[in-house]
Amino acid sequence: MDLGRVPGGLPAVEGRNVFSFLTDITIDGVALWVVLLICVGIFLGSFMDAIAGGGGIVTVPTYLMGLHNFPTYYALGTNKLSSGIGTVFSTARFIRQGYVDWPLFAPSVVLALVGSVCGTWLQHHTPAVVLKYLLLLVLPVVAFITLRTHKWPDEPEPLAPWLRRLIVWAAAFIIGGYDGYYGPGTGTFLMIIFVRFAKLDTRHAAGGVKVINVASNFGSLFTALRAGYVLVGVGLISAVASILGHYLGAGLAIKNGSKIVKPTVIAVLILLTIKVGSELLFPEFWN
Repeated sequence: MDLGRVPGGLPAVEGRNVFSFLTDITIDGVALWVVLLICVGIFLGSFMDAIAGGGGIVTVPTYLMGLHNFPTYYALGTNKLSSGIGTVFSTARFIRQGYVDWPLFAPSVVLALVGSVCGTWLQHHTPAVVLKYLLLLVLPVVAFITLRTHKWPDEPEPLAPWLRRLIVWAAAFIIGGYDGYYGPGTGTFLMIIFVRFAKLDTRHAAGGVKVINVASNFGSLFTALRAGYVLVGVGLISAVASILGHYLGAGLAIKNGSKIVKPTVIAVLILLTIKVGSELLFPEFWN
């Protein structure tokens, strides 16, 4: 018998070589096949994030499972690297199309960063479980408001400019604090507030969310890099999937507006409810 072949007639050594290539080659101590699987999850999460926010609901669990041999901080830090790079590309598409109102959203970026710092401080002084139980009460209400808004506008609705600024800036600070304290669904909450209460059209609301997300992501990434909690090789490879997901998702959001954004927001709210519930029921998985 030819020991170099398997029953199908293919050289056994070739099969072993392919398998060895995927298992023996590592990136930052992570097998190549695991990195490629991570990329799949990052693409899906980034695609969703570019449309309606909330991509971390998919990308963070992906990293937690793929990097289960590392402390949790590495999953969170590496996620910030790939998502931060990807968000730049979706944000650039909105800016290029003129869907970012800079006088309105430039101050929002600063307020979101300040809120994020405050939220991180609060996180260190209160148990996170408090917010998780609060979210389980709040999320059904948010979902009800979203479903009750039958049509998300493709044109801004009338609202006093000072009141619009007040709502957008207050939301940037408060939801920025939520981002620093807990995080998942930040972009989705901002999207709902900007459309439902600040009366922005879907595309300009999404553009504002992207600008705030970019600042928040890179602020967190800088902190993680300084602490050494980023697997740079894994993050950069995953960033390619993130760029693709963000670019395609942003294109769909710009082209279809409320037709694609509203159902995606509802899907994010459902996923976030499942995530919060699972964290309370199965904390050992997330820890």
